[in-house]
Amino acid sequence: MSAKPVKVGSLAELKLVKREIEAQALQRQQQAAEAERLKRQSAVESNLFLQAAGVVQPLPDKNRTHFKKAVAAMPVMQYQRDEKAVLKEAISDEFDSGTLLDSDDQLSFRRPGIGADITRKLRRGDWSIQRQIDLHGLRRDEAREHLSFFIREAHKQGIRCVRVVHGKGLGSPGKAPILKSRVHSWLVQKNEVLAFVQAKPADGGAGALLVLLAPVRS
Repeated sequence: MSAKPVKVGSLAELKLVKREIEAQALQRQQQAAEAERLKRQSAVESNLFLQAAGVVQPLPDKNRTHFKKAVAAMPVMQYQRDEKAVLKEAISDEFDSGTLLDSDDQLSFRRPGIGADITRKLRRGDWSIQRQIDLHGLRRDEAREHLSFFIREAHKQGIRCVRVVHGKGLGSPGKAPILKSRVHSWLVQKNEVLAFVQAKPADGGAGALLVLLAPVRS
């Protein structure tokens, strides 16, 4: 509230007006200082409460159903599914490899451009067996995927000679070597395979193949 104008009639009255103005100014300063103190005190009390209470979580609403968000499949799992799809498409069960096999008792195979001396050396054991896979007991689809993955990974690692054990088919209906003929067909379709021959008796005989893989291109 503004001060009422005072009629100055003497020096004493002038001094009185001056003191009144100074008192009003001092009062305004005190009010401003008190307001600032209260503001700081409120902030301090608020911080103390937050420190004591910690992070506050809203209480769950029992009348509302919360659904968990579906977790996205990990890239590794997706990669594995894609790899299986590629393996399945890479080799077919319908492929007839009979015309590509050498017409000998062991039905060996050598890719076009590979000389007969390669299969002779393979039978002779010029390449040592570095890896092997046993397909016994696997279903057809499982055997195909396992074999395709095995051949591809062995080739990536620079392996040259592997053994594939498919069995003699004695436990199959009619004792027919069904898996053996499948393995022949699958291997012929793998570009990493240069040749294969029936294993020597000590290495599995008619129940296994020795497979020569192409060298890794530098």
